Amino acid sequence: MPLKGIKVLEFVGLAPGPLCGKILTDFGATVTRIDKILDNQLDVLQHGKRKMCVNMKDPEGQQLVRRLAKKSDVLIEPFRPGVMEKLHLAPAELCGENPRLIYARLTGFGQQGRLAARAGHDLNYAAISGVLSMLGRRHEKPTAPINLLADFAGGSVMCALGICLALLERHNSGRGQVVDAAMVEGAAYVASWLFLSRDLHIWGKQRGDNILDGGAYFYDNYETKDGLYMSVGALEPQFFELLRQRLELPEDLPQFGDEHQERGRRLLTEAFLTKTQAQWSKIFEDIDACVYPVLDYTKVHQHAHNKERQSFGLLGDAVAPRPAPRLSRTPGKLPKAESTKQEELIGDLELKPEELKRLLESGVLTLPDRAKL
Repeated sequence: MPLKGIKVLEFVGLAPGPLCGKILTDFGATVTRIDKILDNQLDVLQHGKRKMCVNMKDPEGQQLVRRLAKKSDVLIEPFRPGVMEKLHLAPAELCGENPRLIYARLTGFGQQGRLAARAGHDLNYAAISGVLSMLGRRHEKPTAPINLLADFAGGSVMCALGICLALLERHNSGRGQVVDAAMVEGAAYVASWLFLSRDLHIWGKQRGDNILDGGAYFYDNYETKDGLYMSVGALEPQFFELLRQRLELPEDLPQFGDEHQERGRRLLTEAFLTKTQAQWSKIFEDIDACVYPVLDYTKVHQHAHNKERQSFGLLGDAVAPRPAPRLSRTPGKLPKAESTKQEELIGDLELKPEELKRLLESGVLTLPDRAKL
């Protein structure tokens, strides 16, 4: 696996940090979660990670973290600026003791700036990024795609990219560096094409009136007879012609033109309501009309294409996407529910038996039962 041998410390916060750690875990890194509680039911992304609880307000707890950081390649922390400094665990201390350490700071607004110390969530970061203003239907308020944009695309994934870039650069310099991963900037960067394509003919109208944001009847989702949906993305004329034929639409129905959008949307709405999603899927299965079913996330692994590629697996009872992208020689893989490396954590701490016992009894350190031996 491409990240085999890389050791990561992940300070557990909300979901963006754990997903960043999950990406590294799935591609072979040994990730150790440092949490406030051992059995954190809210962290659904902890599979395959080692775990421990450390009282970081206690000087002995801080020393434990410093010991691990000396042996680590990467550290991920999701706290507001200044928190790690107060705990004496900032880059100045840890990178000074381990110059090869890559210190990733995953926050909403970044380490500097007027909003850096302020609280926020995905919706707020998407708003400040400028991207939220582009999302939503006509005559409706801006609508975020749940918390995918800032938390995960702009946060977790961009932070993981920054870490991998820093690891690559370390091969040349031998030195680590700080990765300042701000979700506002990450969300904006992911949307670079949206910012830079505004002079293209596909834009130029208000939000919701353009081809890609809901203004075109041939690029939208339509309800089927059984209350499910089909996605229609027939942008190119050759795809639209196949769509028109399979839906048996009038030959004089134009694809483009503002004056034709209302009629086209009505005709497609009426047509898709005449058959079930399964029936429409079969009709469009083997032609390039860019029409596909909107799959339910609980059944997505049952779709023929996803089954053939084994795109999903199971983590416990939950359907889980397999790591992407696929590497031909060293692909990632879904981890087991529990880390098989938990016992190795004791060795990394370099504690004598009496030290370990004292720290466990004092509550400075908490480990899973099987790792205390």
